[in-house]
Amino acid sequence: MSSGDDQQLQALAKPTFTEVQASAVVESVFGLKVSKIQPLPSYDDQNFHVHISKTKDTTDGPIEYVLKISNTESSKNPDLIEVQNHIIMFLKAAGFPTASVCRTKGDNTTSLMSIDSGTEIKSYLVRLLTYLPGKPIAKIPVSTQLLYEIGTLAAKLDKALEKFHHPKLSSLHRENFIWNLKNIPLLEKYVNALGRNRNREIVEQVIQLFKEEIMTKLSHFREY
Repeated sequence: MSSGDDQQLQALAKPTFTEVQASAVVESVFGLKVSKIQPLPSYDDQNFHVHISKTKDTTDGPIEYVLKISNTESSKNPDLIEVQNHIIMFLKAAGFPTASVCRTKGDNTTSLMSIDSGTEIKSYLVRLLTYLPGKPIAKIPVSTQLLYEIGTLAAKLDKALEKFHHPKLSSLHRENFIWNLKNIPLLEKYVNALGRNRNREIVEQVIQLFKEEIMTKLSHFREY
């Protein structure tokens, strides 16, 4: 399959909710009155930054949230989203600075929404998380101290997750999932996006080294 085909499938799977539709989801599913909503960057899901109006029932709660609308493929696997939510809640309870998972009016952590796309009815899992203010690491000058802090946090995260258990944990193990680090070679079909330059050469070298030095030893590495 070509990278063009992949991009087409991604486009077909990615939600295309308008801000009006997204606001209606927040209000009908989670019972919150939206005062402002704007799209956030995303890959194959759709995210919105949501501000809510304070009411007598929400006086003590947060006023900013993130509405996450899963793509059509992930929405077919509710176990996957459920485990992700439970991991977030587990890390929150362990003291990590994570978002909080919000409950629907029916006391669930997700809701399946059906939308008429004009040619067919598509279903999407939606969930609401509290918003975490801050700056993306990509926008912060890199320093040795910053890299050290990231590594320290990653190690603490890894250690904490050793204690996480869930009956549907296996749903996280997806074949050919490009965000899984053991699937680095799958990135080969996307290198054309880099054009012909030094960056592409570096990426191709890294992929080749991964094949030669890492893939042959994968069975010796710990995996959850």
